[in-house]
Amino acid sequence: MTDDSLMDRFDANARRFQARDALIAVFVAVFVLVLFQGRSLKGTGEKLGPGPQRDVVLAISRPAGWLAAQLPLQSAAAKVTSGLSPDQALDDSAGFDAGSGGATVSSPQVPVVTPDAFTPESLGAQPAAKKPLETVLVTGDSLSTPLDQELGRTLAGSAQVIRDPHLGTGISKTELVDWGKLSATQTAKHHPDAVVVFIGANEGFEMKDPAGHEQACCGARWAAIYANRARRMIDTYRQGGRAHVYWVTVMTPRDADHARISNVVNAAIAVAAQPWPGQVSVVDTVPIFTPGGRYRDSMPVAGRSTLVRESDGIHLNLAGAQLLARTLLERLRRDFDS
Repeated sequence: MTDDSLMDRFDANARRFQARDALIAVFVAVFVLVLFQGRSLKGTGEKLGPGPQRDVVLAISRPAGWLAAQLPLQSAAAKVTSGLSPDQALDDSAGFDAGSGGATVSSPQVPVVTPDAFTPESLGAQPAAKKPLETVLVTGDSLSTPLDQELGRTLAGSAQVIRDPHLGTGISKTELVDWGKLSATQTAKHHPDAVVVFIGANEGFEMKDPAGHEQACCGARWAAIYANRARRMIDTYRQGGRAHVYWVTVMTPRDADHARISNVVNAAIAVAAQPWPGQVSVVDTVPIFTPGGRYRDSMPVAGRSTLVRESDGIHLNLAGAQLLARTLLERLRRDFDS
């Protein structure tokens, strides 16, 4: 019985391809690929690791790349298909793969992220072993007194406290002392395990930006200059991660102009400390002494209303310094084996 199915009718009229036809089709496809993408094949081969596969690909792609470079077909194909590949004109020098896998590539606008930006806890690891606290440097302008005395008294017998206040100085002015130079000198001399910095009573002076233009307080440009100066100090004090820095912010002063400057200074410090969260602690005094940025002379301490500010409306008095010292001691005990 004859099978008169549709498939038999199709087979009867269909052309049967031979192996030679397949080879011709492959050759044509390779030829077209060479004409249109010869330079891309060469780039792909150069990215391969050493070995036989790379040698074979380069042996084919180098002449193919030369041939493609002589013809306008690849650029024409790129224009026709540009809508399917929106990143055709990207700058190769800015890619993540440029220069050591992007691990060390940076520009003045994009700072490098280093391992110091991560604490062990943030990565789900065990906290680092605590080191003994042997030397504490307490420095800054007049704000650092009498805090330095209180820390020295409390830590007597357990750690050496080096008191190094520089009255009337500021990060935004270098007439009396350049804190960039001073911080390097202090660190080289004392090699402290912990550094407490309390400065900001004498700020608001004009500073030059990288282009040499004077910037007045207190806009973003001024804040950026201040933050960069403070960041240099922090980087010096942390000694490559061997020390912990405790930067104390400025509690809100009574005077409105001083308060405006202090607010910008505190914002700059928060930015300056960002690269080293495990090595720098910003001790914010505003929530303690002036919640919401509202000035007050007195506050509850141990259930009693206590005067904590000096009459100038800027500095802490002895009671205020004692309260701040207790806060810092809690931080020191948390971070060190003491």
